[in-house]
Amino acid sequence: MWVANFFVGGSLTMVLPFMSLYIEEFGNFSEAYVQNWSGLVFGVTFGTAFLFSPIWGRIGDKFGRRKILILSALGMGLSVLLMGYADSVWELFFLRMFMGIFTGFVPMSQALISTQTPKAIAGRVLGTLQTGSVTGNLMGPLLGGVLADAFGYSATFKWVSLTIFLSGLLVLLGVREVLYSGDDEEETTSYTSKQVLLHIAGHPVLLAVMLISALVQIAHFSIQPILSLYVAAIHGPNSIAFFSGMAFSAAGLGNLLMARRWGRLGDRIGYIKILIFLLFLAGIVYFPGAFVTSIWQLMILRFFLGIAIGGIIPVRIAYLRQEAPLSMQGEVLGYNTSLRFLGNLIGPAFGGMLSGFFGFSAVFFVTSALLVASGVIMLLTWRKQQGGGKNRKRTQPVSTH
Repeated sequence: MWVANFFVGGSLTMVLPFMSLYIEEFGNFSEAYVQNWSGLVFGVTFGTAFLFSPIWGRIGDKFGRRKILILSALGMGLSVLLMGYADSVWELFFLRMFMGIFTGFVPMSQALISTQTPKAIAGRVLGTLQTGSVTGNLMGPLLGGVLADAFGYSATFKWVSLTIFLSGLLVLLGVREVLYSGDDEEETTSYTSKQVLLHIAGHPVLLAVMLISALVQIAHFSIQPILSLYVAAIHGPNSIAFFSGMAFSAAGLGNLLMARRWGRLGDRIGYIKILIFLLFLAGIVYFPGAFVTSIWQLMILRFFLGIAIGGIIPVRIAYLRQEAPLSMQGEVLGYNTSLRFLGNLIGPAFGGMLSGFFGFSAVFFVTSALLVASGVIMLLTWRKQQGGGKNRKRTQPVSTH
């Protein structure tokens, strides 16, 4: 599963660096036209994924998540393959929209591994799994650039589709899913969508964790559209692509190094405690980014940001694994994934608007405040539950031996 996530993570990021350049090949367009369509083509995938993630989650609960992963790889692979034959921006737009229906391989793999893993070690295992997609995300843009220079944009889409198909083949041949058939009625009961939503609403900490999924993605993605411009502002135009890539990769490296460690620590002392700490840490690290004067200062801060962000996903998924019965986990994780995709949609537009009206520094200030506010919300919700939960503790069975 780690290798499949590595291939998917790398494949999907291979084409992002030259998407706008590919659009330019369709005609003699103005710079504004290319920029607008680049944003639309990039965002439409998340829009479709936002709508379909809960549906796939519910289907996975009923029929198994392994089958959904194979279907997801086939759908994404076919979409990317056909993008290599596109000859207009509209065709590319609709193919990216179609791909969004199946974009959810990594979250669905997290749901699969979560249900196959004992709760006591879920954080560590999910942290390890995350390093697969993160490693792919780090290497993808570099390999995509090499392939595009060597074979052209169209051929690169076709090569990338092969690695996605290979991910599906790995799942088909190398992954086995054991469907739960125990005696625990809560774990095996079939739930309607209304019951799933009521379960989420009835658990304030669970609801807060899911809503914070969107806030974290908004914060994290708000810097994406302006990072290259910010690097140019503090470093100058020399080797701008290289240093922008270094700034992006610094966060990924921190993520890669710490994701498993945060998950393991969450297994030991509690996922919510780690999540609250990481939200505050990420907010604190973001703030000084507004004052950097060299690319190396920015890269160091991005590295520490990756350390903080890297733990948020595995401890969040592990907590959902802990709080949701197995027979509804896919749908719960589907809603969580939808909220993440919603954040992916809002974040870049939000960051671009802030920088356009108030300058680069405003993005760092507001993003920092958003993460700290998320930490405060999480802390207050958790403490309220802890205070009220003393009278609502689940009765543990008493051993007669």
